[in-house]
Amino acid sequence: MSAAAGSDGSRVPWAKLTASGRVDQAARAEAIATIAHRGQKDKLGVDYIYHPAAVARPFDPAEQTLEFCAAWLHDVLEDTDITAGDLELAGVLPEVIEVVELLTRREGSGDGDNYYRRIAENPAARAVKLADIAHNTEPSRVAQLSPETAERLRKKYEHARKQLGA
Repeated sequence: MSAAAGSDGSRVPWAKLTASGRVDQAARAEAIATIAHRGQKDKLGVDYIYHPAAVARPFDPAEQTLEFCAAWLHDVLEDTDITAGDLELAGVLPEVIEVVELLTRREGSGDGDNYYRRIAENPAARAVKLADIAHNTEPSRVAQLSPETAERLRKKYEHARKQLGA
């Protein structure tokens, strides 16, 4: 039985999640991300798992469990074969999956700014997206990109921050 389940097997509401339930969800999210991103590299050739780890770092897993879990998982649906159903089967709580789905861009959706508007309406998704942008725009990382790529990303993330009200 998952730490997020009650003694009768029913799901415990997110707000009533115990400390051990929060630890369980945090560990579960980190483990899933680590396995899902195994072997992936980022644009700089670095193991990809360092990105979700960096995005999760600002969030306290005991106090900001939802954000912490979503940060670890924020690219899993977009960049791996894992589905929301797989996350549910793995015991990830629906509240986390909902935030991860908000953070997931769907190829060919033509979503544009609607993507950012949906994220801006959800405080946890907004916080994770801003942490994602912060990591993607760290000067030490940007300095390693070509000038053209750095400028394209600067404009992209400036627009994203504006859409998110930051």
